[in-house]
Amino acid sequence: MISKSSKAFRTICLASFIVAGMAGMTISAPANAQDMKGWQKKLVSQIRKKQTYPRAALSREIEGKAKVKVTIDKGGNILNYEIVQPTGKSVLDKEVPRLMERLNPMPALPDGYAKDTLTFTLPISWRLG
Repeated sequence: MISKSSKAFRTICLASFIVAGMAGMTISAPANAQDMKGWQKKLVSQIRKKQTYPRAALSREIEGKAKVKVTIDKGGNILNYEIVQPTGKSVLDKEVPRLMERLNPMPALPDGYAKDTLTFTLPISWRLG
């Protein structure tokens, strides 16, 4: 059994989100790379605050990784999401929809973003440290 004092846990790993999730999006002149980088930082911060480790998974030392395809509008409202790679652990897979609810809305896209929506893949990781 894991106690909070004996083992710390990390709840999210977003390195691949920063690199792969944003590939292929179109930005008009006013929304430069720096604007998108700022948006990404806001999103990462929000996810870190909102993601939780389910108690049942923590007590049974269950870890896992999932990938979720997310579509948001310019205001950051989640229009759609799909679990494209489940963890294979039901206790963690059931947490994904709850996390999406807590994340809605995500940070608004920069003003100069050219399209009405943005679709990206969000890797989510539950790891005991």
